[in-house]
Amino acid sequence: MFFEVPDKTIDAVGQYVIPGGIDAHTHLDMPFGGTSSVDVFESGTLAAAHGGTTCIVDFAIQAKGDPLRKGLDTWHAKAEGKGAVDYAFHMIMTDVNDSTIEEMGQLVSEGITSFKMFMAYPGVLFVDDGQIFRGMQRAADIGALICMHAENGIPIDILVQQALAKGHTAPIYHALTRPQIAEAEGTHRAICLAEMAGAPVYIVHLSAERALKQVTEARDRGLPAYAETCPQYLFLSEDDLARPGFEGAKFVCTPPLRPKSMQEDLWRGLRTHDLQVVSTDHCPFCMKGQKDLGTGSFAKIPNGMPGVETRMYMLWDGGVRAGRISMNRFVEITSTAPAKIFGLYPKKGTVAVGADADLLVWDPEKKHVLSDKTLHMRVDYTPYEGREVVGYPTHVLSHGKVVVENGKYTGKTGDGRFVKRSTFSL
Repeated sequence: MFFEVPDKTIDAVGQYVIPGGIDAHTHLDMPFGGTSSVDVFESGTLAAAHGGTTCIVDFAIQAKGDPLRKGLDTWHAKAEGKGAVDYAFHMIMTDVNDSTIEEMGQLVSEGITSFKMFMAYPGVLFVDDGQIFRGMQRAADIGALICMHAENGIPIDILVQQALAKGHTAPIYHALTRPQIAEAEGTHRAICLAEMAGAPVYIVHLSAERALKQVTEARDRGLPAYAETCPQYLFLSEDDLARPGFEGAKFVCTPPLRPKSMQEDLWRGLRTHDLQVVSTDHCPFCMKGQKDLGTGSFAKIPNGMPGVETRMYMLWDGGVRAGRISMNRFVEITSTAPAKIFGLYPKKGTVAVGADADLLVWDPEKKHVLSDKTLHMRVDYTPYEGREVVGYPTHVLSHGKVVVENGKYTGKTGDGRFVKRSTFSL
């Protein structure tokens, strides 16, 4: 098959033409734990493009006591003129009050149609049930979607302090102090609050079997409950956190990696549509100068892992080729479903007349080895170092223009545009 783009004919014989990937969960240039995620918008979107992702949805953050507008303006300034591919924003709410409730409507009119709240990180990002409920009620009124970090953070903080008091400082204790019951309880509570508010809810970075059961039960009752998981929960496990020395710090993310046995539960959730999306929660911190802030205490290791560039590779190789999901499901969980859930469809997430022509020419048989030396994320490691994968985008198109061709970037900084999203309509 051959197809035409401006001034070019692409030979796609033996390959697939599919919609560009949409990563609905990234954290670029985000302050956290006394440092900031190392990928800024220029490097993060460039890495995304190389990996076949043609649109990201990043998280702007409201600082406690500030208006939502201030946080959004800060993120617009971080991103403007720097994107290699298109980008949109969610809004993290850390202070839900009369003023910010009103602001939500204004942001929705500007294409910021989803808001995230945290049950974790008391004193930093945490909001209580009353604030969550008010935010959900407002979201229901204005057609917005609430994204929830559903993990009971107050008892987790107690477990962390108790572990440190006993001298337990190694990275594995990041997982041992954040048991799956904390995520299951948070997920159940988020769904209950959404049901009371008459609002849809989207659970971010679901990692645990018991949390998935809460989503499945809600969906079986017909509730508009949605959830994503991430590649790290499908391919990595607690065993990686327990690697010798401080190497486990590479794998510290929140929620933590779970026992390997839970990976099959998540794959089953993807097959049965109880999990709708695979996003990355891309939040990279270098081992040198960032992760090593936690050398003497797992609680000081910046939480986050790189993944925006490797998501499509891992899901094709470990999902489609391994027989866990079909090719159609691959396209759905990496592109079409996030486009529909987050108001980007039908401009994105499909190959159709009138769409944005964000396309991949995907070689299903091309082998390559993942290494931080050849990937384009700014972080100094990849959790999949040395893994050979099969599947690669030979051409990445954004708005019909080739921006990556056979591994070489052919676009320019600023090609990516801010995308205003429509309101939730599923």
